[in-house]
Amino acid sequence: MQRHAIKKSLRVSFWDGVFAAAMTGLTAEYFTPYALALKASVSQIGLLTALPSLAGSFSQLKSADITESVGSRRKVICFLVFLQALVLLPVVFVPHLFKNWAVGSLIVLVSLFNVFGAFSLPVWQSLMTDYLPYNKRGRYFGWRNKVLGGVTIISLFGAGMTLNFFKSNILLGFLIIFSLACLCRFICVYFLAQMYESRQHLKKEAYFSFWDFLKRARESNFARFVIFNSAFIFCVYLASPFFSVLMLKDLKFNYFTYTVLISTVSIAAIFTIDRWGRSADRIGSIKVLRVSSLLIASLPFWWILNQHPVYLIFAQVLSGIAWAGFNLCSVNFIYDAVTPAKRTRCIAYFYFFNGLAICLGSFVGGLLANRLPNVFGYRLFSLFFIAGTLRFIVALTLPRRIKEVRPVEKISSKDLFLRIVGLRPNLE
Repeated sequence: MQRHAIKKSLRVSFWDGVFAAAMTGLTAEYFTPYALALKASVSQIGLLTALPSLAGSFSQLKSADITESVGSRRKVICFLVFLQALVLLPVVFVPHLFKNWAVGSLIVLVSLFNVFGAFSLPVWQSLMTDYLPYNKRGRYFGWRNKVLGGVTIISLFGAGMTLNFFKSNILLGFLIIFSLACLCRFICVYFLAQMYESRQHLKKEAYFSFWDFLKRARESNFARFVIFNSAFIFCVYLASPFFSVLMLKDLKFNYFTYTVLISTVSIAAIFTIDRWGRSADRIGSIKVLRVSSLLIASLPFWWILNQHPVYLIFAQVLSGIAWAGFNLCSVNFIYDAVTPAKRTRCIAYFYFFNGLAICLGSFVGGLLANRLPNVFGYRLFSLFFIAGTLRFIVALTLPRRIKEVRPVEKISSKDLFLRIVGLRPNLE
């Protein structure tokens, strides 16, 4: 009976993922262009990333406590996803409802959107890991993310083409894509409500507070992982929110070119994520994180070297390959490193620091963006150089202090990269 329920849950969770991926493709890369269409400044673009991340991260501190008090992870997930869909409705009508405060209102609404999504994420991940043994998670989530990445690309590209078609009335284009995103998120609730939930028997000794987590930071392997991830994400988001600004405002790319470039990242991820997943099951998540973080550290420098769209496609391919491994194994390491009873709480604390790092990185990047000297004609290149250098420092130092938590095979970084890009047979 339980086996049948788990199979059904994986099936309905896949369909929830399809509509969630469609929503992501219609929103994630288009909140910044929407803000630019509403005449947002570079500093406001920084806040559009910083404040939603800050709000989302603080919401996660209480996600485990509230979930335990409710007694049902599924009910919590469904309620939060419903609220997230609801928030997209006023986003659609921001230019009409908040004419004089359009950008500020958008930041507030995107913050609420992030809060509900961030709150539900650790709860959903805790539920999903109940269905899968540790030695199949990399393969399963690699396959799942590959398929759903395709859905994201289709919706992302469709959104870009819609905006390009309505470029003479761009706000109508945004109204269409955000309305579709809202519909997709409401559909997710239907599928999430059908997921099977096993009863959790939480022992008192499994509880630990946020302050307990901080106290054990020096001796905890998981805490060292959180410190590495947060430091690296801070360095990433010094520059990350401003690639869209560079493309649309400084380089004057149209929406078609913008869409092609951001889609390339997802396409490259699709073709490599299952390879990362199969490799991670054999060699562990930490090795993958070391290699992928070094690749990510190099990305800002590729943009400084050349800005021709054809050249940037190759830079975006590298970005997709690197982020596929980093994102997959960041989560998989948590699944391996903590027990089921502690998983929701540990995932929540992980995302708290992750969101805090995104907020601080985006805020500092926004402050620096207009104060740095021009490099090759653009101020943002100074910011990219600083961010890239800091990424390398973190990627080369902090991962060495993190230990793999299960027996794994040995492989060189060079050999792993060649296997991922298909120049050598992959680990099976």
